[in-house]
Amino acid sequence: MEKITFDDLLKFKFISGLTLSPDGEKLAFVVHDMNKDENGYTSNIWIYDIQKGTLSQLTSSNKDSSPIWLDSSRILFVSWREEKDRKRKENGEPVTPFYEITVEGGEAKRTFELPFFVERLKKLNDEVFLFTAVYDHRLGEFWKLSDEEKEKLLKSLKEEKDYEVVDEIPFWANGSGFTNKKRLRLFKYNIQTQQISPITDEYSNVEYISDSPDGNTVLYVSNTFKDVMKMPNDLYLYDAQKDESIKLTHHDHFMYELAEFVDGKVIFAGSDMRRYGINENPQFYILDISSNRVEPIAPDFDASIGNSVNSDCRFGRNRAIKIDGKYLYFVSTQWHDAQLFRIDLSGKIEQLTFETGSVDGFDVVNGQVFFVGLRNMKLQEIYELVGKQEKQISQFNEWVQKERYISRPERFTFNTKDGTPIEGWVMKPFNFEPGKKYPAILEIHGGPKTAYGEVFMHEMQLLASEGYVVMFCNPRGSDGRGNQFADIRGKYGTIDYEDIMQFVDEAIAKYEFIDENRIGVTGGSYGGFMTNWIIGHTDRFKAAVSQRSISNWISKFGTTDIGYFFVEDQQLATPWSDFEKLWWHSPMKYADKAKTPTLFIHSDEDYRCWLVEAIQMFTSLKYHGVEAKLVIFKGENHDLSRSGKPLHRLRRLKEIVGWFDKYIK
Repeated sequence: MEKITFDDLLKFKFISGLTLSPDGEKLAFVVHDMNKDENGYTSNIWIYDIQKGTLSQLTSSNKDSSPIWLDSSRILFVSWREEKDRKRKENGEPVTPFYEITVEGGEAKRTFELPFFVERLKKLNDEVFLFTAVYDHRLGEFWKLSDEEKEKLLKSLKEEKDYEVVDEIPFWANGSGFTNKKRLRLFKYNIQTQQISPITDEYSNVEYISDSPDGNTVLYVSNTFKDVMKMPNDLYLYDAQKDESIKLTHHDHFMYELAEFVDGKVIFAGSDMRRYGINENPQFYILDISSNRVEPIAPDFDASIGNSVNSDCRFGRNRAIKIDGKYLYFVSTQWHDAQLFRIDLSGKIEQLTFETGSVDGFDVVNGQVFFVGLRNMKLQEIYELVGKQEKQISQFNEWVQKERYISRPERFTFNTKDGTPIEGWVMKPFNFEPGKKYPAILEIHGGPKTAYGEVFMHEMQLLASEGYVVMFCNPRGSDGRGNQFADIRGKYGTIDYEDIMQFVDEAIAKYEFIDENRIGVTGGSYGGFMTNWIIGHTDRFKAAVSQRSISNWISKFGTTDIGYFFVEDQQLATPWSDFEKLWWHSPMKYADKAKTPTLFIHSDEDYRCWLVEAIQMFTSLKYHGVEAKLVIFKGENHDLSRSGKPLHRLRRLKEIVGWFDKYIK
């Protein structure tokens, strides 16, 4: 077998948009590829015929996504296959074109277009669709204008492109750019009359839409704000026939994560954020609309909803919540795995998948479950759940297992000084020889409330193929272990740092092939913060790569899309309530102690951890005579390593490996 290479990344396939036909006989999904020549991603819709057991490609324009079943033989999807549409989009005109195709194939037919940048479309009934789309106050009721009026308005906005006006926070968002006075607004579209009607107002940001049990009503979660966005949101019931929304919010300070109809009642999940802040795990509740009575269920459930297991081998969006019969199906992260569960109105929770890895998305119809997963150290494939067994359906990335050396993480646990068990992993390098010493790289995940698991990560496999031992763990602050384990508010750089350093000690003691004199460290986001923290508190690492990092909690508070509420929540301070505490937890405070050669990697459109964070730390190290380099990726954001342009992702990996080779090998 050959080792994993840089360019292997360009050959991987990623799966999203998994959706079952209403009769449960066919499965539609999107397959994404990287296109090196265009430096982007292609996407086409595929079909799995469940009865025949056959996979076939349905579309081939390379620009098709977001399939929705109109019935059991027709699919509606978004496509940018026409150059005129792509040019309109590039010129800033809000437009999303929709096409229709039968499962037998043939030519796709353009069905309609919406004069919006549509974020999500849901079929309510045969005539009505609901959709969320970006509403821009500068465009106003753009959908009502004539073609001539639209052209005139777009031209005037183009003339103003050299400046931005902001008067609220957040005024920008990672991956979306400037968002001042922009909201994800909920609309109704009648496909027969082509009439578009707004459901929410221009100041409401819709965060969740439920499925409809009757083709008429839905639930949605919305956050309405002016000037300053706060975290609490509201729950609404929308009746399409009456065209009215009823507020169902049961608590003034509550963050709803989901709400769905189950057997005539509403099941929702969320938290009041009182005990553990904005990252508090949600609790499940039942709401009886007729009586407005709310009852908590499953009180012992202490886990997040969704998949927070790290990987750089995903692309596109997958469903993580679905109602089927009397159950709400959902994905939850437990320790180092993301598995599929279901809950009924009694609060009984059942775990449905058990293989180590992550369920990245799923769909279910009449109890029949299909999911996209990272299982058994494989890249994404489609699986069918047959009883408690997982049956692999696709072979899109099977060549990797057959042709490449895969380093399998070896898990071990240890107890901290206060008796808290911590999980960690070590990956052996390519062509491992017993008795030989190898350099090692410590990887630190972001979040901090995410988790590492036993799933395929190209970056880690590449480092192992380049001759490095790879080490990683889930310190306190990580997801999957309940609220108390994840709660490091006001403690950043203390118990989490101690856990990570003890993990390194334990790994060196357990695995004699690790050369303790040749260890590097890297991480992104929170992992970048911790990398910055580490180099100011120890000289044990011979090189560091700090990615999309945080160096100064004071500057982060006032510059990033989440800073003003995240910093206060996580550090228990603001620049005015306790300036010294924020500075104490800032890696920049200790930059004068750093001696480790450090590479900083950042994107110029990263509004989650703004570029200024890397610049400050880089400048501090240079000022104090430490070897440092700053690599800035233009046009990229916080998700460079996961969804950045293919050539940028390759360059990033080459910079990382090159830096470690220079200072460690």
